[in-house]
Amino acid sequence: MKELEHLNHFLGLEVDRSEEGICLHQQNYSKDVLKKFGMFNCKQTSTPLDPNVKMCAHEGKDLEYATMYRQLMGSLIYLTLTRLDISYAVGVMSRYIQNPNKSHLDGVCRIFRYVKSTIDYGVLYKKGEECKLIGYCDSDYGRDHDTRRSTTGFVFKLGAGAISWSNRRQATVSLSTTEVEYWATTVATQECTRLMELMKGLRQPVGYVVPLYCGNQSAICLAKNPVFRTRTKHVEIHYNFIREKVLEHIKTEHQIAHFVHQRF
Repeated sequence: MKELEHLNHFLGLEVDRSEEGICLHQQNYSKDVLKKFGMFNCKQTSTPLDPNVKMCAHEGKDLEYATMYRQLMGSLIYLTLTRLDISYAVGVMSRYIQNPNKSHLDGVCRIFRYVKSTIDYGVLYKKGEECKLIGYCDSDYGRDHDTRRSTTGFVFKLGAGAISWSNRRQATVSLSTTEVEYWATTVATQECTRLMELMKGLRQPVGYVVPLYCGNQSAICLAKNPVFRTRTKHVEIHYNFIREKVLEHIKTEHQIAHFVHQRF
């Protein structure tokens, strides 16, 4: 227990209990980090990334002191424990940690400005919500301008609050939006299976079909179709794993996992 308390203190994890429910956040940690890097009084912004700026690895002036960039990124990575809304932005900027340049530093500073404007954000687990596991998955398409790889993202909720989320650049270049989304559903399904096993170990077995919401109709049809057609032969065979799971369509405005790319 003492080790857990020490870890929570190190990460700045705070737990607030109220009549509404339980809220996990890192407000004090956010304030300390902003003060540490002299950005507590910085201008605020409504988005963690500028949608009009294309981040590239080899465009821009290299930083003279790259250590500062790595320190900034390290602080932001810890903050993603309760801030899934900056998860994608932090993931993008961490790709340039080996050789950052001025434009990358500007992008990281923008994330801090966004944190300043949303310093009270966290994960809220409301009372009275039905405690069921629900998943959402999404992806962009070739958004990485250096490799043209896509990024996969998912989030799983237990009741009203998120319990697991991730965004990760895909290992290969996808040739269609259908393949990109199909890959995303596979990764999310694997995480769903892991969470179900975890809940079983906690003596809270999932005795229902866990819905996984995807915004791409083609990926859903492909998952339900047992025969790969000529135009989809390039999709890897092991993605068929998702056919054993439940995949449902969801509109863009209701897609929680959409934070992966379109929101920014």
